[in-house]
Amino acid sequence: MKRYETYKNSGIKWLGEIPSHWDVKRLKAVISEHFSGCWGEDEKHDGYDRLCIRIADFNFETQSVSSTASTYRHYNDKQIVSCTLKDNDLLLEKSGGGDKTPVGRVVVYKKNDNNEDLFANFCECLRVRKGHSPQFIAYLLKVVYIKTMMRQYYKQTTGLQNIDIPDYLGMKIILPPLAEQEAIVAFLDEKTGEIDGLVSQVEREIELLKEYKQAEIARVVTKGLNPDAPMRPSGISWIGDIPAHWELKTLRNFLKIISDKGHPEEQLLSVVREQGVIIRDIESQDENHNFIPDDLSGYKLVKIGQFAINKMKSWQGSYGVSAYQGIVSPAYYVCELNFGNKQFFNEAIRSKVYVPFFTQYSKGIRVGQWDLSPIGLKSIPFIEPPLEEQQEIVDYIDRKTTEIDRLVVELTYQVEYLKEYKQRLIADVVTGKINVQPN
Repeated sequence: MKRYETYKNSGIKWLGEIPSHWDVKRLKAVISEHFSGCWGEDEKHDGYDRLCIRIADFNFETQSVSSTASTYRHYNDKQIVSCTLKDNDLLLEKSGGGDKTPVGRVVVYKKNDNNEDLFANFCECLRVRKGHSPQFIAYLLKVVYIKTMMRQYYKQTTGLQNIDIPDYLGMKIILPPLAEQEAIVAFLDEKTGEIDGLVSQVEREIELLKEYKQAEIARVVTKGLNPDAPMRPSGISWIGDIPAHWELKTLRNFLKIISDKGHPEEQLLSVVREQGVIIRDIESQDENHNFIPDDLSGYKLVKIGQFAINKMKSWQGSYGVSAYQGIVSPAYYVCELNFGNKQFFNEAIRSKVYVPFFTQYSKGIRVGQWDLSPIGLKSIPFIEPPLEEQQEIVDYIDRKTTEIDRLVVELTYQVEYLKEYKQRLIADVVTGKINVQPN
């Protein structure tokens, strides 16, 4: 790709040189007006309800508002006049919590039909002056977000990051002539669309591999490895036939609920859907939304090879055989596991064919409050192959999942590379490192 003929110093530290004919201005010079959103009230179905665009509706990869936005709020006349969006308005994510993803990302709003859409109070609308391309400004602000530390524009309040809008509008930006802005937008829209399409394709391949992995585990723990083995009905609709020589039992044959407390010095464990029993990261805000008491003497000891269950979330698959020794919440079940091959038991019970049993035997008024009783737990069916077949199946699962996981890692690297390439392309084009104008 070609460069421009001549360059000059932009005076912006992180940017360096820019094409000689480009201008350097303050962001506020290209913004005709800006205003905050409002949250309104609950819907009243009286003609004053409007779609409210939230940060959760932002697609930051495509810098657009999701077509699935569906939150409606009730507004008064004044709010409708002051907060209604226009086509090509920029929406700035001005407030949010957490340090992992700093606030400051921008999307372009596209008006749908004749609807009057409003937006939530954690956003700021930036309306671009005529004579400038809103899409170019959005691409430029994306580069600013990637290249600079947004914290220089923060005024922190407890638990939230808040952008100081006057400081933000005072930042220096670069501006090519309008015709170049439009040429840059056309080029980037085409190229980033192609990249996004490739990313979606690879991500779909990853999902299909993960689905295949789960399906293959479910198949071999209920059907075995011998396709010629005589089969018989299991009596369970979603499982169907099982090998005729396998035994159909219940978990009462293998599990004994125990409660060993008084070990506060042991490490904390959690039981989660994706991984089963894991070591709890006590520094992670994501993992520690549940309260951890100062006195852990009431927590239950789990030893390696025992079975632990989050009985309130067992219907989601939050259970497993522990590979660690530690303590878990008193609300969990801890069970001695009397089973020949504990790895087979863990692979089978955590497969997708067994999760419906935990749903079936959990009871409660609302899904989020379902609870699994000891009787319900022990009533869950379990299909037991002979011991030698258990090990053969475990070995097969290890080989197969290793192969699939390797492919997933390779494809994940592809996704990361494509996303990084997209960011570099946007930055190079928007800052004038690459000249995309036709000859």
